[in-house]
Formats: sequence, C-alpha cells, structure tokens
Amino acid sequence: MAPFIHLCLNVADADESQAFYEQFGFEYTRSFELGGAENRYVADENGIELQLKDDPAVDEVEVGDAWDHLALGVDSVDDELERIEHHGIVNGPMDVEQAGARVVFFEDPDGHVVELVESLD
Repeated sequence: MAPFIHLCLNVADADESQAFYEQFGFEYTRSFELGGAENRYVADENGIELQLKDDPAVDEVEVGDAWDHLALGVDSVDDELERIEHHGIVNGPMDVEQAGARVVFFEDPDGHVVELVESLD
C-alpha cells in the first residue's frame, strides 16, 4: 500500500493559510519556491502534510469540484468551533448518526471546505 504523503491546496496567501491550519496543531515543516510559486508545508502530529501553494500569478483561488473537503478529527466539534477562526459555516454543526459522528463544515481563507469530526462513541 502506498502511504498518503500530502494534499496540495492552492492558496491566495501562504501566511494566512498557515496560521489557519496551525489552529488545528499543524506545524510548519518546510518550503521551497518553484516557478515563482511558494510551496509551504505544514504537518499534523502524524507527519501528514498539507502543501500550501501560493502562486503570485494567480489573483484569486477558485475552488472547483474535483474534491469536496478536508476532514480533521477533534475531541469536541462545539469547543473547536468556538476556539478557532473560520471563514463561514457551510453546514452544521450536526450529529450524523449513520456515521457515528458530530460534524461541522466551514471554509478556510480560500474557500476550501474543512470538516471537523467528533466521534459519538
């Protein structure tokens, strides 16, 4: 099985996006420039990375339909939602009995949808 390495998100401002994901315990790991674009990486405690690609040639990031959302596990959806800065709730918070979870969906600074997932067990 091939291990999951990272997910690349196109972002309008790498500093703002890094600060947003640091709210969830992600930490800066490295960065490099390629073709004029900054590629900044932040990782969770398990080493899973998000690549934040900030290309100055792109004025505005458009979120497409090729992927839906990024899910992060938390102890309490409601506590986290009060604690963090977000950019608009898309759906929830709500209990999804079929999934055995309490969830909320909201936007990051670039409109990517992030889901917080709390186990109901």
